[in-house]
Amino acid sequence: MPAPTPDLDRLTGLAIALADTAGAAIRPYFRRPIAVDTKPDSSPVTIADREAEQAIRRLIERTHPDHGIVGEEFGAVRRDARFVWVIDPIDGTKSFVTGTPMFGTLIALCDNGRPLVGVIDQPITAERWIGAAGAATRFNGEPVRVRSCPRLDQAVLFTTGLTYYPPPDRAAFERLERTVKLTRFSADCYAFGLLAMGFVDLVVECSLKDHDFAALVPVIEGAGGVITDWQGRPLALGSDGRVLAAGDPSLHREALAILAG
Repeated sequence: MPAPTPDLDRLTGLAIALADTAGAAIRPYFRRPIAVDTKPDSSPVTIADREAEQAIRRLIERTHPDHGIVGEEFGAVRRDARFVWVIDPIDGTKSFVTGTPMFGTLIALCDNGRPLVGVIDQPITAERWIGAAGAATRFNGEPVRVRSCPRLDQAVLFTTGLTYYPPPDRAAFERLERTVKLTRFSADCYAFGLLAMGFVDLVVECSLKDHDFAALVPVIEGAGGVITDWQGRPLALGSDGRVLAAGDPSLHREALAILAG
């Protein structure tokens, strides 16, 4: 017997509520003197990251105790469930701790490992992208669309930073960078939101974790873009962290070929 079709409207509504909950936890700490701890991977973490994720987890446990949760700060529970929430309370903590609003809360719901619903939420500037399978992506309630850009020499490219690339991946990125019109850095998930709105043409990353990319997939696809790994395969839980997003499918194909060498 086939599995029942998920109620996307209801689940998207919960994702929105989770974003609201996270934002309420984050805003009191922005541009305030708070401690910044260093995790084993050398990345920063703050009380805002922890409190936001804890608030999200409490709401999921209260509404869907059978769903799994994968979070950046507190690990995974019920990861083998059909529905798994994948959350990053502050994607771009380095921006957060330096008072720069180029970060976001990422909330995804995966169905058997494939992202089904995704939210990118910027709680300081009140900007929110909502994507769901089969639906148009919305930015603050209005539909958005990627732009056409079939030529690499006219493309705007974003990546978080070159320090995240090990040597072979950095060489691949630099091959691609040499072909584009403009390269920008350090926007984390915000760059993907800008791609969905038609201001950016390519976003390339090489070391993302599940909580970094899961929410991005429905947002980019619902805006008419393409987002895959560097081999052109669909992203799902457990992908290798190499991500290529493009607004124009022909640009995506060209970029894949260049990354492959």
